[in-house]
Amino acid sequence: MIGKHSFYFALAICCATGTCYRASAQSSHIGLIEKNSNISASDIFHDLNQSKDTLLLQSNKPITYVYSINSDYKREIDSYVNKNEFKLPLSELSKGKHVLVVSQSSKKIVFVLHIYDSKNLTSVERTKLSYSDN
Repeated sequence: MIGKHSFYFALAICCATGTCYRASAQSSHIGLIEKNSNISASDIFHDLNQSKDTLLLQSNKPITYVYSINSDYKREIDSYVNKNEFKLPLSELSKGKHVLVVSQSSKKIVFVLHIYDSKNLTSVERTKLSYSDN
């Protein structure tokens, strides 16, 4: 009988600790990425992490430079990287639309990142951009 109560007590402590950890790890910024689908852009992996609060950049070759331009045409990120991986917490960007440019030697990969307030967000759906000449 004592073992059963000890188990429930330990389970309650684990659940409470896990809940506190998740709550503190949540960010108020969440992102939606419009990936560059050009075949030359496939050299650089660019996506959001599972919780959608960090941009992940990875490549076999060093990423030279990363910058972002927001909807007010101001640079918020302006970093020389010179590494194969780069992580950008979305909390470092203002809410709204950002055009990101990732430079790798002579190549530049451009994609769009939308930053939303996760507290006011109900749902985000991924859409594919297309162009019609009709």
